[in-house]
Amino acid sequence: MVVPIAAGGPTDTNARLLADQLSKIWGQQVVIDNKGGAGTNIGNEFVAHSDPDGYTILYGTSSLAANAALYRSLDYNPLTDLAPVSLVAKFPFFVFVPNSSPAKTIAEFIALAKAHPEKLIIGSPGTGSGPHLAEEYFLQMAKIQMTHAPYRGAAPAFIDLIPGRIDCYFGSGELLTYSRSGQVRVIGSTGAKRSPAAPDVPTVTESGVPGYVVDSWQGVFAPAKTPPDIVKKMNAGIVKALAEPSIIAKLANTAYAVESSSPDDLRKFLKADTEKWQGLIKSTGLKID
Repeated sequence: MVVPIAAGGPTDTNARLLADQLSKIWGQQVVIDNKGGAGTNIGNEFVAHSDPDGYTILYGTSSLAANAALYRSLDYNPLTDLAPVSLVAKFPFFVFVPNSSPAKTIAEFIALAKAHPEKLIIGSPGTGSGPHLAEEYFLQMAKIQMTHAPYRGAAPAFIDLIPGRIDCYFGSGELLTYSRSGQVRVIGSTGAKRSPAAPDVPTVTESGVPGYVVDSWQGVFAPAKTPPDIVKKMNAGIVKALAEPSIIAKLANTAYAVESSSPDDLRKFLKADTEKWQGLIKSTGLKID
């Protein structure tokens, strides 16, 4: 199972939870291979060009929906070179700031950024990643300017957020452990409504940026020409794994809502999400060589 993001971050953690469960179900060890970099394109491309024999799969992220519009050239097409297997989860991002930040709310953070245009640094786990696009959308809708600092995954970005080397980071709910332990401050969530995992954290919309909503997702894909019977078997294993109460509980604690799907439903979902992000990327003029 290729994870297109550095080890140690929330995507990697979720992939390992699923892999452990699949190992039990399939009676064969599912090994995680982290291939981070290039906004997930290195790992995505590796799987897209792998043998379609069922032995290499991708733990994909929402960046699959954005990369075709975001990058000037790709060596793979997410819609045609990957075979959808199953959705895994949907989730919001949370807005984290260091404890040293004077901003205790989204409104205060926006005011701070407006007072210091392009001076504040917003980190991400990689250019074109889900958090990065959520951040760009936020900057656009809040009408503020910040300097983007891309990292190779969430873990190294958070290492710099805690002491205040960067001023803001949009991350998944697994990172709430840092705010719960008092190491950083969480000031908002990107979902349409407050997350059950952090009910006291207001949404960005209710904090002064009306209409701002970003819910992200993760799913499993195989190389495009993987035989349908193999895809069907993999789908059955994933659906069974995601029905495991312990996985549901662990993901819920970090604001991930487990949601499996049929391969066809994931294909339709990816197409619709691709169209959504293409519109945003076109409006921001964001392009990566």
